[in-house]
Amino acid sequence: MTRTPRRPTALLLAGLLLAGAALAGQEDADVHRECNHCGMDRKAYGYSRMLIRFADGGEAGVCSLHCALVELEGAPGRAVAALLVADRDGRDLLPVEAATWVLGGGKRGVMTARAKWAFASPGAAAAFVREHGGQVVSWEAARQAAADDLAEERRLLGARRQRASGCAGAPRAG
Repeated sequence: MTRTPRRPTALLLAGLLLAGAALAGQEDADVHRECNHCGMDRKAYGYSRMLIRFADGGEAGVCSLHCALVELEGAPGRAVAALLVADRDGRDLLPVEAATWVLGGGKRGVMTARAKWAFASPGAAAAFVREHGGQVVSWEAARQAAADDLAEERRLLGARRQRASGCAGAPRAG
């Protein structure tokens, strides 16, 4: 009796396991389909999405670092157990501290004028910078840049509202 090679079966099984792992890595986008802050489709923006896991067991799914900061501001005193971000290329979630971040570049950011991208490996981040520009930065630098951009956005929005209301800040003559 001759045995048939089992290699195709093993390859098929390995492929199914990898596909299952990839789907499991994105199941948060099914559970939290819309961004908690802005309502954007997190599956469509799977490459920039973030997941906040709170110590009390709650979760918040957001579309971007911008919306993650807004979400965290709205939950003062609520302890964060994990802050996860999608790898821009593979879309799997990883801890923000483990990601290699790219700030700026020619690719338009999500919910921001200055893009902030997370990559699972330094090599992927370097390849992105070579192709699209930007600068490799630490998580803390990316977080600070997002906070600075959010503050500037709020300042501009306040000035726009003030102009729209006809109030330039000085008392009107009566």
